Amino acid sequence: MAQQALRPNTAGSLLATDGKPHPLQDTLMAVTLVLGVLAFVTGFFSGLHLVSSWAGLVGLFVGAYGQWVSITTRQRFGMVLGLGASGVGFMLGMANGGLFGGLIG
Repeated sequence: MAQQALRPNTAGSLLATDGKPHPLQDTLMAVTLVLGVLAFVTGFFSGLHLVSSWAGLVGLFVGAYGQWVSITTRQRFGMVLGLGASGVGFMLGMANGGLFGGLIG
């Protein structure tokens, strides 16, 4: 009788599909998602363009680094969602006044 290779039980793990902990990558994913949601939501209010543009810009950089060091597909999926929201929020913030609008010159 041939033996089959068993996959590790990852049913209880939401972020690590290989059964190992990845605290750096999970933290980067969470930060990217939070900054993305913040940038996206505040991007629809023209008076909050400083928040949306800066949160979007930082979210893009954190998400790009997170994509570079990510290990699992779930981490990459979360980062892509956060990167998309950060990008939209950043562009809306730039359209409404930019990174320094009203503060410089």
